[in-house]
Amino acid sequence: MKLFNTLTRKKEEFVSMVPGEVKMYVCGPTVYNYFHIGNARPFVVFDTLRRYLEYRGYKVIYVQNFTDVDDKIIKKANEEGVDSKEISERFIKEYFKDADALGIKRATVHPKVTENIQEIIEFIQKLIDKGFAYETQGDVYYDTTKFKDYGKLSKQSIEELEAGARIEVNEIKKNPMDFALWKKQKPGEPGWDSPWGKGRPGWHIECSVMSTKYLGETIDIHAGGQDLIFPHHENEIAQSEAYSGKPFARYWVHNGYITINNEKMSKSKGNFFTVRDIITEFEPEVVRFFLLSAHYRNPINFSRDLMKQSKNALDRLYNAKENLEHLMENVKVEKMTEEEISIFEGFKKYKDKFIKAMDDDLNTADAIAAIFELVKEINTKISGESSKEIVQKSYELLKELTGVLGFLSKEKELLDEEIQKLIEERQKARKEKNYALADKIRDDLRAKGIILEDTPQGVKWRRM
Repeated sequence: MKLFNTLTRKKEEFVSMVPGEVKMYVCGPTVYNYFHIGNARPFVVFDTLRRYLEYRGYKVIYVQNFTDVDDKIIKKANEEGVDSKEISERFIKEYFKDADALGIKRATVHPKVTENIQEIIEFIQKLIDKGFAYETQGDVYYDTTKFKDYGKLSKQSIEELEAGARIEVNEIKKNPMDFALWKKQKPGEPGWDSPWGKGRPGWHIECSVMSTKYLGETIDIHAGGQDLIFPHHENEIAQSEAYSGKPFARYWVHNGYITINNEKMSKSKGNFFTVRDIITEFEPEVVRFFLLSAHYRNPINFSRDLMKQSKNALDRLYNAKENLEHLMENVKVEKMTEEEISIFEGFKKYKDKFIKAMDDDLNTADAIAAIFELVKEINTKISGESSKEIVQKSYELLKELTGVLGFLSKEKELLDEEIQKLIEERQKARKEKNYALADKIRDDLRAKGIILEDTPQGVKWRRM
């Protein structure tokens, strides 16, 4: 498998440090609100990378943090007149509701900043002791001039970064690019005791500390959105490598931006959508399909038209799945014929295409295309005359590949007794050639949101 490494700006063969095991850290949300569609992209993309690595036989130790102390959380807490912890705990619960809906697997560990304060203080103290950080008036800053490789992820020198950055003049910092490791407590803010006085961690330090604590000083993959390359991930490298003297992460993987109707998402433009907003209109799995329909490093444009296209495409996959389920219940022949053995062997080439696409820097767009080619072949070559064995094997292959992407997770719904009874009455009416009654029952079911389809294998139903 090859991954595009932001650090080297090229695709590299992925080789884990420990054979069969991957240590992976993904930057999680700052929990002061529902997460938006832009946040959802890295959550879904790197959940898919994890799923694929597991599919290929790796044990993945996956850490995703919660930033549960931050200026935005404090501001919201003060506006509502509540404790910061109340805000963060509320939105951690809401995060899980939306993440679960999108099919995002729980991390091996979901650490919180506030549960790791002592480790953060010890980490900062070691940076001070090694000459990479300094305390001034209760704040602690990282001295970027002391880390010779600063800028290696964003591929810029300190001089270039200083020239392009908008940095507030702060007299207590030694250098314009220095960043806060510890912030002195202000009125109305939470604080913890430290050797430098009461205060709280800076943003960048938390991920270095939690990654080191749960995964060790060097990890396989560090991932997040493109917007985190600088300053967040650049600063993580500076802190972590100064602390340990070792490479922090071997592969840095970043996803591209999302635009809304070809414009940058912005609250001021009114084109800012949370996942909670979107899933009131579209099934969560449609959102997941949309997010994986383009290569993760490419920009992707969110629009209702594209969401509708994603829904239609996903419906085709569900129809294929349900057709196979229906056939499994109704076909008569058990074992595959010689011809069917040859047909199924032909289906396996789409699994090979799927794996080739995913091995090529997680190319989910081409992987999805391979699944649709498989579906087309299944629809052409599997029928009511097929054996149960080939139907079962085709079903398992479809579920195997779609499962890697987190698709087709919904199980077939069970109809309530009243609707099931109406379907049976209609079947009886059709057998008795009472077509007027059969048509009336069909119309009554449509009014209840149930669509019937008469096929050579029997009646099938779906919800509108």
